[in-house]
Formats: sequence, structure tokens, C-alpha cells
Amino acid sequence: MSTQESGPIEGFWTVIPAGGSGTRLWPLSRSGSPKFLHDLTGSGWSLLQGTVDRLAPLSEDRLLIATGLRHAPEVRQQLPDLGIDSLLVEPSPRESMPAIGLAAAILEQRDPDAVIGSFAADHVIRDDESFRCSVREAVAVARTGRLVTIGIEPTGPATGFGYIRLGDPLDVDGAPHARGVESFVEKPDADTARSYLASGRYRWNAGMFVFQASVLLDMLDQYQPGLASDLRSIANNPLRLTELWPRLTEISIDNALAEPAAADGRVAVIPGEFDWDDVGDFDSLGALLADTEDGVKVLGNAAYVVAEDTSGVIAPRSGRVVVTLGVSDIIVVDTPDALLVTKRERAQDVKSVVERLKAGGRAELT
Repeated sequence: MSTQESGPIEGFWTVIPAGGSGTRLWPLSRSGSPKFLHDLTGSGWSLLQGTVDRLAPLSEDRLLIATGLRHAPEVRQQLPDLGIDSLLVEPSPRESMPAIGLAAAILEQRDPDAVIGSFAADHVIRDDESFRCSVREAVAVARTGRLVTIGIEPTGPATGFGYIRLGDPLDVDGAPHARGVESFVEKPDADTARSYLASGRYRWNAGMFVFQASVLLDMLDQYQPGLASDLRSIANNPLRLTELWPRLTEISIDNALAEPAAADGRVAVIPGEFDWDDVGDFDSLGALLADTEDGVKVLGNAAYVVAEDTSGVIAPRSGRVVVTLGVSDIIVVDTPDALLVTKRERAQDVKSVVERLKAGGRAELT
């Protein structure tokens, strides 16, 4: 294996958007302490720390983390070696496109030939080396002027993810698995998802994108007129951030760029071969945790759990002992100010509870 195949990628920068609130993991994940700041796998590291560590062999210290004003102090605490210019603090949430676009505008100034990989802070990947191989292929394709995504092999007919329809193979040196993208598809119903799996032509869209900074901004100028200009203005004069940020279009990178660029044949995909999970709810979290001797999955100190004839996920976080008896597929999350008890089959519905709390004037709990 050559140095280039095993060491850092020349001119490659990592951008990690660290936002959102992970409402389906409430009350562990909240707006003030979202899931990327938590250790949700028992590794001893937060999801953010794991993401930085996974990407470090590819970009070394060429790193930029985009996060909200509320979360910046905790990000710095968890990443004490983070450079002073490596944290981009957003004044308010504006979806993923403004954050990623501003990172691109800043890095375009630092390195006109920069290739950027944007990877969410709150995903779990089991095979780091296979992931890094996919990123290397994506960088090779991005240098040809395409917007590149990494598609996840579906493990079932999921209705909670968007899908990528694969196009024809591409002939790009250093990227033997590269293919064009015919289209991005919104979250399907169950029957449609099953047909996608049967066809073998689809991958899950995990929101991983690799691109040249200048190419992304030029595409943005075409598909979202005015947005790229404002982002470059902020990069040229950071003092204009508070002036221009509120007027930026609130839009995801999928809607702003990936979908229209795919329609124009300007997007490629590297089909990933690694295990991936976005830890979207307690059901998926349960699949990542090992069973205890009692047969339950515990996130936290198992000494605070007494489970008999029980299956499910228990997160003891209040200091109290949680006792369960004769219940199956249960979720119990015990925190100092809120207790959640539900079934694993209702894991996706936790988000509606958060919305109800907000509507009822209990936003301090969310």
C-alpha cells in the first residue's frame, strides 16, 4: 500500500456539521445537549469524538466543525486540541446548506484547490478502514468536478431514509466503484422501499458529500442564486456574519444542490461497504448495544439496573435504580428531570412527545 493510499490525502479537508437535537432520543438527547455530544455506544467517546477520530488519518488537522452557538463550549471541551480556527459557530440554525457552504467559502480562501468531505457528527460506523477507502475514492472523483456522495447498502426496506438511484459506472482513476447518480429520492413508503431493495439499484442517502470547495460554491451560485455570494462575503469579512446569516436561505444540501445537480448529471456515488447507523431512535440504538447478563441492553452503569424476565433498552441516568419485571421490548430512559417508558415498536413516535411538551409550555425539558 502506497503512502497516498494509507496516509493523509493531500489537500483534503474534513467538515463536520454538528447540529440538530435528536428528538427521537429524548430525554437523553435534547436541544441543549444533542446526541452528537453523548456516548451512545458505550465506547467511552461521544459520537462527535468518534467522528473526528475516524477522519483524522485522512485529513490530520485540516478540520472544520460547524456547530451552534449553544453547543460550541461543549464541543471545545470534548475536543481540547481543536485549533482556534477550526470551529465555525453558527448564530442560528439554517439547515445544512448554509453551514456547509460557509465552510467551503472559508476553506476556498485558505486553499483554492481544497477538496472537502462533509460528514455528520452523530453517525456510527463500524468498519473505519472500509469507510476511509470509500472517502479516498470519493476524493478522486471529486477532483473531476463532480459532487460526490457515499451511498449506504440498505439492510432492509427502511422508510426513514432518502434513497440514491445508481447510474452507470464511471471511469475514474483511483475510484473503481464510482457510479453516476440518476436521482435522489425522498423517504418512500414501505412498498416502494421494498421495490428499491429488490431492484439492487438504490442506496441509502446518509448525507455524506465530498466536493471541491470552488465547485460546490459555483454549483450553489447556479442552483441557489445569491446564496454563494453571501457566503463568500462572510468568508471575506467575518464581521458580516451576524448581518448576512439571518437572510440566508434555510435549506438542506440535498434540496439545494444534490437533487438538481443529479438531474443535470453532475453527481457521483461511491457505494459504501461498511456498517453504518444514524442512531435515529432507541430501537436502532438497541441494535448497537450488547446484552447484559440479565438479557437487556443497558446504556450506562448496569449496576443501576435490576431486570428480570425483561428485554429491551434501559438507560439509567438519574442515579436511581431501575427495576423491570416481566416486560418485553421495552424502552426505559431515566434522567433527573424526565422519565420515558415506551415499547421499542413506538421508538419513532418519541419525537411527537417532544413536540407535545413544547406545545404545552414545557420547552425547558426539550
